[in-house]
Amino acid sequence: MKKISLLAISLMAVIALTSCDGKKSNVEMTNFNDSLSYAIGMNICQSIPPDEINLLIASQAINDYANDTNSLLLTEEEYRNILTKYQQLMMQKQMEEQARQQEEIAKQFEGEKKAGEDFLAENAKRPEVKTTASGLQYEVIKQGKGKKPEATSTVKVHYEGKTIDGNIFDSSYERGEPAEFPLNHVIAGWTEGLQLMTVGSKYKLYIPYNLGYGERGSGTGIHPYSALIFTVELLEIK
Repeated sequence: MKKISLLAISLMAVIALTSCDGKKSNVEMTNFNDSLSYAIGMNICQSIPPDEINLLIASQAINDYANDTNSLLLTEEEYRNILTKYQQLMMQKQMEEQARQQEEIAKQFEGEKKAGEDFLAENAKRPEVKTTASGLQYEVIKQGKGKKPEATSTVKVHYEGKTIDGNIFDSSYERGEPAEFPLNHVIAGWTEGLQLMTVGSKYKLYIPYNLGYGERGSGTGIHPYSALIFTVELLEIK
């Protein structure tokens, strides 16, 4: 008789435990391998919901594989194709669920999105505010004379971030210590905006949601679809 793998044993345990009469399992676990087998069985059930498989057919496949692989009803190619198709179906379901959730978020924060759009539209009318092709708006408070950073530069800055209703959600000034970070590891509005600045400059950046934290927001202080305002001082390029 062909040796049965631990995974096969655990799957048989799952099938036995999920019998048609619905009775609770009476198996005993007396060593680590028993516990591991049960844990793997639980993992299988979490990965593939019981209502998506025919337990009797799965049990037959284990028996066929354990005793005589020549009796298997699927070729290796068919087996792999079926699993690939299943994975694709699961990915499709996941994408559909994510789209559904995002649609709900969009409805919930529709007012937040419109408020941001209205604010930026009015803000763009101010002569001291400039708007880039991406939709980023900036205002020069102080113009420095140093170099400009590149997209991959690490910079040292002081900053304050707030929502358009004036709520401050982050501030290096309050912490009493400047921040350092590479520009390609931050939101798009910062990556673009800081490259407009020279060392010693102080700008206000008005960032639309798609250049900020997008459709998901960040934490409790930044809602989905939020337009944001950052006051930034570029102190140094590292």
